[in-house]
Order: sequence, then structure tokens, then C-alpha cells
Amino acid sequence: MNFDADLVRALQDDGRASIHDLAAALGQSRAAVSARLRAMLADETVRVVAAVDPEFLGQHVLAHVSIRTDGGAGPVAEHLRALDETVLVSAVGGVHDLVTEIRVGSMPALHQLLAQIRALPRVVDINTLIYSTVIKGFFVSDYRGGIRIDATDAALIEQLQRDGRASFRTLGEVVRLSPSAVATRVERLVSSGVIKISAVEARGLAQRQLSLGVGLNLAGDDDTVIDAIRAWRGVDFAARSLGRFDVIMTLVEPSAGALYASLERIRALPGVSHTEAWFHLAVLKEDYARTLSAADVVAARGR
Repeated sequence: MNFDADLVRALQDDGRASIHDLAAALGQSRAAVSARLRAMLADETVRVVAAVDPEFLGQHVLAHVSIRTDGGAGPVAEHLRALDETVLVSAVGGVHDLVTEIRVGSMPALHQLLAQIRALPRVVDINTLIYSTVIKGFFVSDYRGGIRIDATDAALIEQLQRDGRASFRTLGEVVRLSPSAVATRVERLVSSGVIKISAVEARGLAQRQLSLGVGLNLAGDDDTVIDAIRAWRGVDFAARSLGRFDVIMTLVEPSAGALYASLERIRALPGVSHTEAWFHLAVLKEDYARTLSAADVVAARGR
């Protein structure tokens, strides 16, 4: 058993799980779980935050962009990090130098943003994959529609994006509601899929966990491959995609050997005809937070 890995997985399933429930799930004492969690949060090995569902925000187009640069990739990475549309920016080893995940409201907006990226100094070329269906992802909460939020909900979301485990009492002090009233609102936001509260783990060569991006081409029974990916514990994210791959996914493991073993298992799946992999050397941005403006609240009421 890997205590840290199991604790992170539990928090990815439910970022607000109590210490009692985490201890029961992991078979550890509450004192041990509490101490380890405090340590990981303190050194930012793990962040527990809320993310608003892209569909709720009107971000109907999700895309993965691979970028090849001429010379150092740092200036391009800094530009990408500053964009509101990027939720992930990573320096990678492979055919490309950087990958980024972007979320926008429409295809014209995507084309416009891609044109801006192509025009950046040092960008040689880009390759884009559009997500058609997210198979597995800790920060896609499956918004089901029909939910209205008000300014108080927006203020709670903003606080939870900073600290997903903030107590109901602390949140209540910010929005001037009782802890029980805050608990009711947060439960409604989570159960309706407006937000998901989960753990973001630091990844890269300098971190405890290593990450590998993998693109798959399929031939045969797609559903069997997708079901296997959805159930795979080492798969952090996966989506069906339009472009050079049928499926794109991220593997996260504690060692290079474990990553290799996972990749071999993927390659051996019936229906997988080709794989291409890239190593995440350093995750430079992973930020799903967004401030909900008054306009966002009004738009949400209309959905």
C-alpha cells in the first residue's frame, strides 16, 4: 500500500471527505491521515480545490494543443500560462516541446486563439486535438443543467477554488451565512455538477509523481478500450478526441518503471492499434479556477 497515493486518490474522489472517512477508507488512524494531509497541503504536494464545470461556464469547446518551438520554450510557456483560456500548460519531452489544454466558448473562439498561438515568436507549429467526450477527468463534474446560482453561490465558489476543504464555518464568515446554510448550498453545487471538489497533485521530474501523456489510435471495439481506461487507477485523465488520435489520456505513476508498465498494458489492450507518448517534464500551470463575474451569474440564471 502506498499511503500518500491512496490518500490522494481518495481526495480526488471527494475533496471534502472527512478525516474520519478518509481514515476508514485507507485503514489508517485519523491522527496519521490528518498529519499526512496537513504536510502535503503545507508543501503544496497536493492542493484541494473546486473547479466549475466547463459546460456550466459556457466553455463548450475543450482542446489539447501540442506546440513545437524553435529554441527555448520558456517565453511561449509564459505566454500560455497568462491566458485565461488555458487550464494546463506543461513542458514535455517528445516530438513537441509544450502541451496545453484550452477551454473556450465556441469554434470561432478556438480558431482565433490558435491563430494567436501560431503567431507567437519561437512557435514553429502546433497540432490540435478537440475533445469530443471526456471519459475520465477529476475536474469535469458532469453538469446536468437547470441550476441557477446567485451572488452568494458565486462567492462560495470563489472561496472553494482557493481552498476546497475550507470549513463551513469559515465559508459562512465570508458570505455571512450559518454553517448549516453554507453546507446546504455547497451540497447543491456539488450534487448538481456545477462544481467538483478534488485534489490536484504536483507532477513532474522534481515531484513525487511522474506523468505521461498518451495518444491512442483504435481499431475494433472502441467501447472495450474505453471501459478499460475508465476503470484504470493510473489514468488521471482521458478523452475521446478528434484529430490525429482517437483517444488522449494522461498516466500518473510514482516511478518511471510503473509508467512503463502502464504504457505496456495500454499497448496490449485489444483494439489499440497505435500509441504515441510524451513525458511531462514539468507541469507549469494546472489551474481550473475562474472568478464568476456578475455577467456569469446572470448567464447561469438563463441556462
